[in-house]
Amino acid sequence: MADVVVGIQWGDEGKGKIVDSLAREYDFVVRYQGGHNAGHTIVVNGKKIALHLVPSGILYPHCKNIIGNGVVINTHALIEELSAFKDLEGRFFISDKAHVILPYHEMLDKAKEQSKQKGAIGTTCKGIGPAYTDKVARSGIRMSDLRDFTLLQRKIESTLRDLEASAKYFKLDLPSVDSLLKELKTDSEVLLPFVSNTTLQVWEAQDNGKKILCEGAQGSMLDIDHGTYPFVTSSNTLTSGACNGTGLAPRDIKKVLGIAKAYCTRVGNGVFPTEDHSADGEFLRQKGFEFGTTTGRARRCGWFDAVAVRYACRLNGCESLSIMKLDVLDSLKTLKVCTAYEYKGQRIDYVPTDYENAKPIYTEMQGWESVQGVRKYADLEENAKKYLDFLQQCVGTKISLVSTSPERDDIINLES
Repeated sequence: MADVVVGIQWGDEGKGKIVDSLAREYDFVVRYQGGHNAGHTIVVNGKKIALHLVPSGILYPHCKNIIGNGVVINTHALIEELSAFKDLEGRFFISDKAHVILPYHEMLDKAKEQSKQKGAIGTTCKGIGPAYTDKVARSGIRMSDLRDFTLLQRKIESTLRDLEASAKYFKLDLPSVDSLLKELKTDSEVLLPFVSNTTLQVWEAQDNGKKILCEGAQGSMLDIDHGTYPFVTSSNTLTSGACNGTGLAPRDIKKVLGIAKAYCTRVGNGVFPTEDHSADGEFLRQKGFEFGTTTGRARRCGWFDAVAVRYACRLNGCESLSIMKLDVLDSLKTLKVCTAYEYKGQRIDYVPTDYENAKPIYTEMQGWESVQGVRKYADLEENAKKYLDFLQQCVGTKISLVSTSPERDDIINLES
């Protein structure tokens, strides 16, 4: 059986820290969707380690790390990220079915975003969406294609022909076939030793009783089907995506751990009911260092949305919830929790499809002085305990872990 760690808000919840903390107990960590638009930050002894494509179990020598077939890969970015790690042979693998992000994907991504002006999605412009578009259109390039450059050349030529109309419209100077092949040839020499049939590898691990942890990117509210469409990512960020992106069957999933911040953030455009534009929102941004790991962009900040978190927990089948960055709320006199919405003159307790018409209804709670670095529930201030109990009551999912600082070991385990 495999366990899944999934983001419950709009991404940036702190999945990297939790996967890093849990990975010591697992034999495999498998990343199942997204691309290098993800940014998982782990803090070890005060040093920040930012991961974008490499699974968060990479810091444990015993752990085997897999980039699954549901991920889209910028080969340059992956090679650069791998350069920080040693002794990867036998513990790092890439699915031969994972799709490749090419320079023209990034060019299209940037051009489309710029053309939308105020209606822009707010993507990272790293080519993620166009790469998934090619995948669905059955014209994508996969890692396995890097083994046969004769076939690869024909595929790239065909794709560039298909892009001529778009290139003309956006006034793009597309790269030549030769330049693309040259870059991919260089990158393939580095990456092909790690490329394998990871679906079979995961199945073999299951058959041998190995412990598997699946790690997603972004968050549930950015899911292509169930998120705040069209301001979403281009893949399935839910637990179901762990099956699509690895080869696991639904019956192979055992536990699902949802990750949520003690407040809420969002990067890019799109509806965000609990966004706070006052000094409190800026306090959360600065205290929580809410700037994108991948882009450096300032994140939009607001209060915990229990309605949206309950919705996401139901979508994912969460067994338990991890609350991150509780310490960021330190010293605030009053806290707000969204417990319902005002929607077309009525009070509702669900996420409507036309989410932009929902306005938050808040319950206010008293704050606390400091919980930073606390590792035992008994040592938390009473108001912090009341806050966690209230979140658990509103969401309807038990809280099993609470993070009280960026450091990897500053975690309260409520089940120990």
